[in-house]
Amino acid sequence: MNPTFYPKLDEQVYWEKLPNGLTVAVIPRPGFSRKLAYFVTDYGAMHLKFTFGGEEHTTPAGVAHYLEHKMFDMPGNRDVSAEFAALGAITNAFTSYDLTAYYFSCTENFDECLRLLLEFVSTPCFTAESVEKERGIIDQEIGMNADAPDTQVFENLMTSTFRSHPIRVPILGTSETIRQITPEILNLCHKAFYTPGNMMLCVVGDVDAESVRTAALEVLGEEMREVAIKAPFPTEEMTTPVKYTEKTMEVAMPTFSMAFKAESLPNGEIGVKEEMVADLAAEALFGESSGLYLKMYEDGLIDSAFGGGFEAVDDCAMLIISGDSDDPESVRDAIIAEAARIAENGIEEDRFLRMKRSALGRRIRELDSFDSTCFRTCAYYYSGFDYFAFPGIYEQISSEDIRRFLSRVVTEERCSLSVITPHEEDIHE
Repeated sequence: MNPTFYPKLDEQVYWEKLPNGLTVAVIPRPGFSRKLAYFVTDYGAMHLKFTFGGEEHTTPAGVAHYLEHKMFDMPGNRDVSAEFAALGAITNAFTSYDLTAYYFSCTENFDECLRLLLEFVSTPCFTAESVEKERGIIDQEIGMNADAPDTQVFENLMTSTFRSHPIRVPILGTSETIRQITPEILNLCHKAFYTPGNMMLCVVGDVDAESVRTAALEVLGEEMREVAIKAPFPTEEMTTPVKYTEKTMEVAMPTFSMAFKAESLPNGEIGVKEEMVADLAAEALFGESSGLYLKMYEDGLIDSAFGGGFEAVDDCAMLIISGDSDDPESVRDAIIAEAARIAENGIEEDRFLRMKRSALGRRIRELDSFDSTCFRTCAYYYSGFDYFAFPGIYEQISSEDIRRFLSRVVTEERCSLSVITPHEEDIHE
């Protein structure tokens, strides 16, 4: 494996696309005892429709998350977590809307842990009995989410903001959809998406890049296999179908989440620039150093729970703001009014340059985090961008870019507000 050097970050990364289609990235951290490996598939909760083996398939909501649970089962009743623990490692996994990641962290026995990671993620073992048992466990998770205000305020926001995009459906699925998941469906989706050509292996630590490459080829083989073709998502109008939704739960005070719908991001540098513009726009509009944040805080309209940022997944993007407030609608109105003011008057150049330097500095400091580095390297790779090239994107951004973003996106027509209010008996004077 040959390194690519990034002089603006003083970093080097070993990249290679293996004969089996797997992309490998090794990020050296000489002298560090900790080592971290992410094995990621470009398949998440939103990917419900696809073509594979010459046939079109539609799967129930929740399959990607169900697969994540079931991958820790191995033939012969092997306990994957116990095997990692015996090697002195910690392992876990997560499912998002657009990818699924499996990872481990260790300070010793790295090669054995890496081979175990590659083995268990690539080895399906779905018996009718084990799939049925897992259904009950996942159904309990769904029940817990139904009782969690933070989850409910977000899920209600997604159904209010989007008309047809599958982000409307919870990552876990529903109690009804998970009952439709069978061993056959799990095997189909594993074969369609858990193939090296659809996956990425990212390693951070004091490791030998060639040893990582060798392990990947020996465990996964060199054969290139078919990868499913994901169906395109429905095109969304930029207006939101529901402007306000409210639910009553056991909370001490109203909690809210609002979204401003944005155009989906194209792959590559253009999309990454738009994402970074949106992040800076959020900071300018309601960041902790902004005039609007200070005024709302001093007026008692928000508290320290207030915050937000830009979120983007496949064919879906939005500015999200959340917090606690006795008057969420006034918070929304204040944000829209301030966005209009900035859109008309612009941002002082000194403030803009400080914000840009601060944002770049934060990203550079985040490279000290193994977890953040692994995740971002994989996520940006699937967006068609080399994450370590981000300093050059900041150089392209102007204050006018921020003004245009706020003018276009932060409007009443693109806004939806989701609120969880207390039961009347829970309201205290």
